[in-house]
Amino acid sequence: MTRPIVATLDSESSSEGGLSPWTKTVCGLFFVSGVPALIYQLVWQRALFRILGVNIESVTLVVTAFMIGLGLGSLAGGWVSRRTALPLLPLLAVIEVLAASFGLISLRLFDHVGALVLGSSTFLIGAVTLSLVIIPTLLMGATLPVLVGHVSRRFGSVGRSLGLLYYANTLGAGAACLLGVSVLFPLLGMQQSIYVAAAINIAVALGAIIADRRYGRNEMRQSSPEVPLQTPAFCVIASFPVVLALACAGGWISLSYEIFFFRVVSFATGSSPAAFAATLGAFLIGLASGSREASELCGHHERSVLVRRVTTQLLIAALVAFMFLPLLSHLAGLGRLVLGVALLMVYVLARSWGVMLPCLAQVGIAADARAGMRTALLYLANIGGSALGTIVTGFVLMDHFGLISLAQLLLGAALCYTLVFIVTIGGPLPAKSFRLAAGAVLAAMAVTFIPALTGNVLEALQYKGVHDPAMRLTGVIENRSGIITVDQTDTVYGNGLYDGHFNVDLVHDNNGIVRPFALSLFHPAPRHVLMIGFSSGSWAQVIANNPAVESLTVVEINPGYRTLVAQNAQVASVLANPKVELVADDGRRWLRTNKDKRFDVIVSNTTYHFRANASNLLSSEFLELAKAHLHPDGLLLYNTTSSERVQRTGCLAFPFGARFTNHMVLSSAPLTWDFDRWRSTLEAYRIDSRPVLDLSITEGRAAMARLMSLRAGFAPEAKFDRETPLEPCPQVLARTAHETPVTDDNMGTEWRYFWGSE
Repeated sequence: MTRPIVATLDSESSSEGGLSPWTKTVCGLFFVSGVPALIYQLVWQRALFRILGVNIESVTLVVTAFMIGLGLGSLAGGWVSRRTALPLLPLLAVIEVLAASFGLISLRLFDHVGALVLGSSTFLIGAVTLSLVIIPTLLMGATLPVLVGHVSRRFGSVGRSLGLLYYANTLGAGAACLLGVSVLFPLLGMQQSIYVAAAINIAVALGAIIADRRYGRNEMRQSSPEVPLQTPAFCVIASFPVVLALACAGGWISLSYEIFFFRVVSFATGSSPAAFAATLGAFLIGLASGSREASELCGHHERSVLVRRVTTQLLIAALVAFMFLPLLSHLAGLGRLVLGVALLMVYVLARSWGVMLPCLAQVGIAADARAGMRTALLYLANIGGSALGTIVTGFVLMDHFGLISLAQLLLGAALCYTLVFIVTIGGPLPAKSFRLAAGAVLAAMAVTFIPALTGNVLEALQYKGVHDPAMRLTGVIENRSGIITVDQTDTVYGNGLYDGHFNVDLVHDNNGIVRPFALSLFHPAPRHVLMIGFSSGSWAQVIANNPAVESLTVVEINPGYRTLVAQNAQVASVLANPKVELVADDGRRWLRTNKDKRFDVIVSNTTYHFRANASNLLSSEFLELAKAHLHPDGLLLYNTTSSERVQRTGCLAFPFGARFTNHMVLSSAPLTWDFDRWRSTLEAYRIDSRPVLDLSITEGRAAMARLMSLRAGFAPEAKFDRETPLEPCPQVLARTAHETPVTDDNMGTEWRYFWGSE
């Protein structure tokens, strides 16, 4: 009975690379299947954020739903793995075909279902989000324990099997991140990326069928459940509950580090959309590399070597975490190269943590008929810890700890984990004592030195290492929605990029404040105004004090700006203005959940067109949504940040409009430019009981004359181009004829700008 099994194990070790053709085929298919799985995740995450909003609550809901689906899928896969009569490769083919089928209809399904639950309770939205992704994530989560259950009976080692398969699949997912950020999203957009992912699913299914017809049945007979338990060198040495607890805690810490790294990289890049995919890619490739190393450890080393190497990797991870912020702070002057350093460190830390899951499987799971189900439980515990990390770290801790404090906290948690691992699984006492001492020393260093070494990390990353006294930060607000900073020039930065300026002075206009002041130039009676984006509060202060304005609703996604505005004397009074209602929400979601609201003017002081998710407020779909909330003669005024694609999109969405400086002024009714009305409004303007333009002094009269001189640029015979303050839409459309409008699907210039192609 045992003779064929020995032959099988021998064949694994004697073939090229130590693997039989059948095992190589399974790993290759599993690698390729990781590519569409991650493409789906990135696209679906983007689609769900567009529906639910991109505030931290929605982010947490979406990520947690993905984690729960993967965890439940692992249980289903564990159950299936016990049915050894099921043909493995045809089962993989079925899973891939089902995933492709769902993927092809997913975006339309998300849009339809999302519209039905807008405005519902958080619990209902969470349940619906889970229901939307449960089928594909179940399929994704089921494959790992199914394959481990089969392959472990060939190796006689669960750790080696899990490490090998996790390596293959995670490496595919990491490759998908790089493929998405460099090719798919910049060139194809969301729907066509889904088509590519579905095509890869089908290719994997066909490959599985071909491989099964070639040699799958013979190999499956060889990998019967009668394989003996793990070899004596790798007998189970830890209780399964302890292993589950370590897997859960490891998932929490590693996912928390991913969130932390993303926050840092996003800040350093000014909220580039590539930051998430690049960080995730480096992290996944690191996990894959660590899993591969763990597979080799589990296959060729005895217990003491395994435990020693794992402990060493955990201490290396702690050292990298300790050096992460200090090193970036001192290398910030390298510009974009510092991102390479950051991603390298992300890779090294993830590689060190990547050894954990396979090695825990090795020391806690026997290679018997229960291996698949126990692997499923181990994977579920790890996924559960990851979901916990998303909620606790992303939703709670980041609201109370800044980057430096969070770095200390996570390093302390990682070192505590290391000490627990050493105590529970660490082997002989002398080795334990040395490693415990090393962990304690690192913990003391973390508490003592991280703040001292990283005190100016935000300044360094924001200004790319340039030292200028005027750039010294005078205010920092960190919460789960982002990082807001203010420098000595009263300039406001959101997540590392310019976001406004504290200034409501038309005489000394250093932030283009003329644009909100010009509201009465465009509209005869802007009584009810909606403003999307609060930022420094300067625009809100100007609009709220317009004599014609009766109400101003401000929708701002980051509540930290309210705190910021309250601290500045120029704008603080806007918070107490009875005309003003400040709502903490995603602007697009608020419009969709308040369908009956209508306004005379909607002002969107939009951020740079290339920042992550900026196209959600610039796309043709958003403009149609905004149009539905305007009165028949209402105006939409929004910032294009000089993007020609954004300008063209606006002129195509509305029948009447023009570019005013770098803003679009759009309407469904003909526009009138009434300078006499504007002058009267400016003369009556008061902010905090002080006139905006004091015509009794020279400076005030000069500023008024300068503004009224714009009248010449509005004359019918005036010549218009991209340099003039005004450019009507016919001229904009002629100038931008070569540009593609921004849509939800193509995401505007978000991905292309990073590569210098926009």
